[in-house]
Amino acid sequence: MFLVTGATGNVGAEVVSALAKAGEPVRALVRRPDAALPDGAEAALGDLNDPGSLGDALKGVDGVFLLAGYHDMPGMLARAREAGVRRIVLLSGGSAALAKMDNAVSAYMTLAERAVRESGLEWTFLRPRAFMSNALRWLPQLREGDTVRAQFPEVPVACIDPADIAAVAVRALAGGHEGRIHELTGPVALRPADQVAVLAEVLGRDLEFVGLSDEETRAELEASMPREYVEAFWDFYVGGTLDEATVYPTVAEVTGRQPGTFAGWAAAHADAFR
Repeated sequence: MFLVTGATGNVGAEVVSALAKAGEPVRALVRRPDAALPDGAEAALGDLNDPGSLGDALKGVDGVFLLAGYHDMPGMLARAREAGVRRIVLLSGGSAALAKMDNAVSAYMTLAERAVRESGLEWTFLRPRAFMSNALRWLPQLREGDTVRAQFPEVPVACIDPADIAAVAVRALAGGHEGRIHELTGPVALRPADQVAVLAEVLGRDLEFVGLSDEETRAELEASMPREYVEAFWDFYVGGTLDEATVYPTVAEVTGRQPGTFAGWAAAHADAFR
């Protein structure tokens, strides 16, 4: 039995779906009993911020797909070990490699990886770069018109389809990837303007791209997130400390197929943009 945390999120939902389609026994950790899950998936109520709530969810589980950044990672991992879990596949991120404890994002990724390493469980770390699904943040603008205003317009990112992250996760959960760190990217680095151009073609719309200045970007960030996260992203994308442009061959090496393109992802999710 595999337990998937974040089971209704961008990546977790894909992991649940992939395991269910493969006929693997999969349990999805959810906070609401009415959460929509694919056929074949079993729901389990629990909260990663409360390790004591995970008793039933962990029963009979061999491997866990785990998200980073929860309050008591060591406590959760101790519960998992006591329940007989053998393997953790952690969804981390590229900033974990920086180990910058003065950067809020890098710090929680680093601490999560450290907790898993010290847990006594078998582990695999997945470090994807930005998700293709992040383009859904432009939905409100696309509903209002044909202009897309984007932050950090000059930053190229080799964004990845969440389904490809899930495909690697499923193989890691099955075993054979213990002690490995998988850097995960899509096939090419794109700037926001490149992504908007792809969306324009897929949607058949004449979209205009406008890159925000640093001042405009900071104002938007400060209106939407805590200051420590604003500074973290500023460090990554203005300070240039995080490389998300380098393309890695990991998806193909692990799954035997090439990672999906942004055009393919956009076509598959075109209805969400309409």
